Amino acid sequence: MAITDLSAAELSRCVRTRELSCRDVMAAFLERIDRVNPAVNAVVSLRDGAALMAEAAQADADLAGGIWRGTLHGLPMAPKDLVATAGLRTTWGSPIFADHVPVRDDLIAARMRAAGAIFIGKTNTPEWGHGSHSYNPVFGVTRNPYDLGLSAGGSSGGAAAALAARLLPVADGSDMMGSLRNPAAFCNVYGFRPTWGLVPGDAVADTFLSTMATEGPMARNIADLALLLDVIAGPNPAVPFCRAAEPFRAPAPLEARGVRIGWLVDWGGAYVSAPGILDICEAGLSVFEGLGATVSPLPPPFPAERIWQAWTTLRAMLNAGAKRATYDDPVRRRLLKPETIWEIEQGMGLSAAAVYEASVIRSRWYAKAAQLFERFDVLALPSAQVWPFPAEWHWPKEIAGRRMDTYHRWMEVVLPVSLAGLPCISLPLGFGPAGLPMGLQLFGPAGSDARLLALAESYHRATDWPGRAPPPV
Repeated sequence: MAITDLSAAELSRCVRTRELSCRDVMAAFLERIDRVNPAVNAVVSLRDGAALMAEAAQADADLAGGIWRGTLHGLPMAPKDLVATAGLRTTWGSPIFADHVPVRDDLIAARMRAAGAIFIGKTNTPEWGHGSHSYNPVFGVTRNPYDLGLSAGGSSGGAAAALAARLLPVADGSDMMGSLRNPAAFCNVYGFRPTWGLVPGDAVADTFLSTMATEGPMARNIADLALLLDVIAGPNPAVPFCRAAEPFRAPAPLEARGVRIGWLVDWGGAYVSAPGILDICEAGLSVFEGLGATVSPLPPPFPAERIWQAWTTLRAMLNAGAKRATYDDPVRRRLLKPETIWEIEQGMGLSAAAVYEASVIRSRWYAKAAQLFERFDVLALPSAQVWPFPAEWHWPKEIAGRRMDTYHRWMEVVLPVSLAGLPCISLPLGFGPAGLPMGLQLFGPAGSDARLLALAESYHRATDWPGRAPPPV
């Protein structure tokens, strides 16, 4: 087995026991990136190879001297390009910051670096993370390793594509509107959105209001998800509402017998999906039934249009607040993507009453979800409403004949999880009739992260789609 095919957990073990040197690992990944990345365009701002090999040599020297920095010691990592990295270009996919080099790490980058990671570059993302298709005017489009003519999803599309193509052993991502789940589904890997507050970000001006987006891990297996989650989780004293972390490494599989799964299907038709998606989701759920779980279809538990109203209101409010200064600068405004301008202008027109109503809807949906979890251990929805689409598109304009009225309506299926801040994993389901990947969202009550990972481990052992079906690149 090639070094780049090994799991992050196995690489970590081999490095620590010195069965593999950090130089061996770095050289293998750099060689594969050199061969594969030009076609996929997942890793951007790639650093000089000689400098990276020198850092790998230093990591080997540290080990020889008895210094082991943590589970990521000597492993090549490429933080998402929405994460500030000291000394390494961070653009947010925006031409405004095309040459920006931060002087300090964001918290998640600092935690990965402290665990021994060597940052080789960044992973591509849509401009400002707006949209579930990873393209921007700085680096271009990230392509799907299973079909280079198609999208890898987003906004963690670079991370998902890099994982699938074996350009990275494990990857970080972030998720406000499915950005860990949609690209995982499109690229046949796992994406895990933790309970909000388990993986806090940095303290920012709107910290008390910004409670919908979170960082999280992506991987080709559950043990690697847990390994990275163990590194990045834990309270930040400067951020409110954080959750205490627990050890997440190598979860034992949860006995699925007796587990109650509520299958929300397409939310009574509200979340229209392309033909074949519900079928492949039900095939994935049948795996759990084979393991002893019960799967019960459910009617819509809450009005989808109210969730959409709350989501778009709060999202627009946050974008208008965070990016108003950029919008007010005519020179910088011309460099903003139209979708970002739309978000800001929507937020500028909001009243205090509209924001309050959105908060009330959010609270009521959270309470309703809590009631559902009295009857079901986990709930299920598709991870996406469309199959991977042409990379040249900006976004899908219709699904099964229904027109999409915004740039993000086609990802509405992820909102019940995001609005409530619940833990959720996107499970790879294999491939549809056209040979394209898809995923299933499995989510539980707040704080059930470890149990959800353990249940996913049972599924992974029964399927292992990422291991069974690597991409052709």
